[in-house]
Amino acid sequence: MSKQYHSFEEIDERLKVLNLQRLIAQESIKLQFNSTKTDLVPQQLRQGLGATFSQKGTIKSLVITFLSSKLLDFIKSKRKSRNRDLS
Repeated sequence: MSKQYHSFEEIDERLKVLNLQRLIAQESIKLQFNSTKTDLVPQQLRQGLGATFSQKGTIKSLVITFLSSKLLDFIKSKRKSRNRDLS
């Protein structure tokens, strides 16, 4: 249902609230993005995700841990095969 406004002041106040909510949401996204970048540092990847999974117990953390493990194993195998080719 739509809200009925009785004055322009009410409309202005509501617009200010909505603008602040939008700014908060943007900052939250920035914070989550930066947190994700920090968590994806290769040396900290497995350790951080293991701790996250034990603390939060989320399926998302489990999937990320599994995929990161597979990705790191893939990278290691590519490096080994490249080193064998160079020898």
